[in-house]
Amino acid sequence: MNGAELLVSSLENENVQHIFGVPGEDILDFVEALRRSSIKLVVTRHEQAAAFMAATQGRLTGRPGVCLSTLGPGALNFTTGAAYALLGAMPMIMVTGQKGIVSGKQGRFQIVDMVSTMAPLTKMTRQIVSPATIPTIVREAFRVAQRERPGPVHLELPNDVAAESVVVGPSPIQPHPIDPPVAPQEALDRAADMILKAERPLVMLGAAASRPRLTNVLSDFVRRLQIPFFNTQMGKGAVSSGSGLYVGTAAVSERDYVHRAIDRADLIISIGHDTVEKPPFLMVANGPAVLHVGYLPATVEEVFFPHAEVVGDVGLSLRLIADRIEGKLPNADALLGLREGILARIADRTEEGRYPPTPKRIVHDVRQVMPEDGIVCLDNGMYKIWFARNYRTHVANTLLLDNALATMGAGLPSAIAAAMLYPGRRVLAVCGDGGFMMNSQELETAIRLGLNLVVLILQDNAYGMIRCKQALHGYSDFGTTFDNPDFVAYANAYGIEGRRIDGPDELVATLEAAFAEGGVHLITTPVDYSGQNRC
Repeated sequence: MNGAELLVSSLENENVQHIFGVPGEDILDFVEALRRSSIKLVVTRHEQAAAFMAATQGRLTGRPGVCLSTLGPGALNFTTGAAYALLGAMPMIMVTGQKGIVSGKQGRFQIVDMVSTMAPLTKMTRQIVSPATIPTIVREAFRVAQRERPGPVHLELPNDVAAESVVVGPSPIQPHPIDPPVAPQEALDRAADMILKAERPLVMLGAAASRPRLTNVLSDFVRRLQIPFFNTQMGKGAVSSGSGLYVGTAAVSERDYVHRAIDRADLIISIGHDTVEKPPFLMVANGPAVLHVGYLPATVEEVFFPHAEVVGDVGLSLRLIADRIEGKLPNADALLGLREGILARIADRTEEGRYPPTPKRIVHDVRQVMPEDGIVCLDNGMYKIWFARNYRTHVANTLLLDNALATMGAGLPSAIAAAMLYPGRRVLAVCGDGGFMMNSQELETAIRLGLNLVVLILQDNAYGMIRCKQALHGYSDFGTTFDNPDFVAYANAYGIEGRRIDGPDELVATLEAAFAEGGVHLITTPVDYSGQNRC
């Protein structure tokens, strides 16, 4: 067994089933070991897309996704994906090649210090210097990637270490569960007392509330206390449908529909909020008190400075708080009367028959064709605000959006990962024309994998979010527009059917037909952002 084979064996020990990436010369020993393993290598058309796919797998499963690249230029293409996973708290392992560390017959050709490069973008970055250390390094990498706060880990495999023989290979280290610590009784009592005294309490579900293991616990907490709740963009779907307590999503930081409730609250119970998200509201000195419930202490910012904290196992903390105060909250529903008006305002003009369609109408039509467990993967653009605000989610992690790094180009790769994980569910990638073209080559990956996936392109021939910001700042309309290829012909060039929406009432039927047919489909529609002045 050589170092590369030992690394693959250690990954198999972690139950890795897929590795996404682009092979290269200095990682060929690792690629050859993969060929003879149980792990499937998913070849992508760009390393950035491979990292997005691995991160999304981690986000959806709670187990690290894995991606590989060669040294230098290939490894550098992982950096955006690393930041995406770091800010978005997605567990991921990146394996990159490197020249030999004992001797180098190519000088410094393609050599970049990736361990140093990855240091600010990862939870851990390490060069493997001996095959004997591989089992412990891999076990530690997975532990670090998964524990709160989850994120990316980088392992660099020099080609001489990969090729080095191990006479007696060290045994893989078996994983075991690690339970998060329990919050102190004093903190739980303090939190219970704050909620009991509140006259207008409101629950906020943040990004960490969408961890796969929390869905049932959160739904139970909300139903037991009967306090209305809202969510941040990345907290959507954390409570299952049917509670009757949802009052909206904070799509922007202030003066949105849901802020009618936020601004009236005297206590916000913030569950799993992560300040990497664009602020769901702006804390001020004379505003509502904030109780932070999280796996880790809150990050104090100018716009977020909690008055009390419960730090520890979030699920257990919520159950213990509910045990203390269930049935003792006469003011639990004080803000619930605002719900109907807020939701009515959000739903207003969602079926407007204009063409090109408004983002509201597009969100409405998408919701009509997606079942409760269907997964919508957003790229980043102007439309994200409307999906965050208007797209009602009933199951956790069924609207995958990025409100942390908020990078363009991740929509299609994340949808590919979702379609691989859940082949029996409808998966839709929603991309602006700008974001789609940043990783559009991954259409070939989806087709080669035989996935069932529909890609919806919203076409405005501009970087629409930046154009909106430009207008809000009073600047001239400059530098944000471009031309596009014929997207139908583009789809046809890949051997799949492309469809163009030519009227206000065509989208639902077109999406239904694409999903019914199966395989990969591309649909493009113009979008009218005029009058949509909130960005």
